[in-house]
Amino acid sequence: MKLHLVPRTTEFYDLFAAAGRVAHEAARLTEIRFREVPDETVPHARVKELETEGDAITRDIFGLLNTQYVTPFDREDIYNLASAVDDVVDFIDEASDLLDIYKIDAPMDQAVAQARVLVEATGALERALGSLRNFRGAEDAILEIKRLEDEGDRISRDAIASLFEDEDVSPRTMIRWKDVFEALERAIDGCETAAHAIGNIVVKNA
Repeated sequence: MKLHLVPRTTEFYDLFAAAGRVAHEAARLTEIRFREVPDETVPHARVKELETEGDAITRDIFGLLNTQYVTPFDREDIYNLASAVDDVVDFIDEASDLLDIYKIDAPMDQAVAQARVLVEATGALERALGSLRNFRGAEDAILEIKRLEDEGDRISRDAIASLFEDEDVSPRTMIRWKDVFEALERAIDGCETAAHAIGNIVVKNA
């Protein structure tokens, strides 16, 4: 493997900004799916396309990392951040896909609320990733993601508790929705993991 001495640090910033846009758009489309189910103005295939695009961006970051002698941040931090953002999109894709796999035939208010929290969290993540050139606004975005992660946890706990309290809900329906809420929660938690990675970069480089 040949390391290049000419710095291409700008490409890292561009790729991370692109990764943030993909995550936010995937969350936005998934929220529409949760809100409109069983209608499908947004098919899961569109979310899958974004997941595939996110994978390509992650590969580009890793490829750049492996060939650049000079990097804007520690190599380990770049790797951890790219992996964390990729995980967010993977979890969003999983949550969206479960609507089809489980043949969900009606929206659930708490799931829609949690999907909206995910949209806000990925929006804050997009802002944080876009701030890596100068870190302007990064700390506010990180704090916002933490607040949203707490809100998402609360919604998920309350929703799962309500499912088990309702005697009219079948065990099969409980299991399906529990899986859905856990997938959404993993995506929101993934945003917080990525935010921690950005926070580490800020502390080391600001």
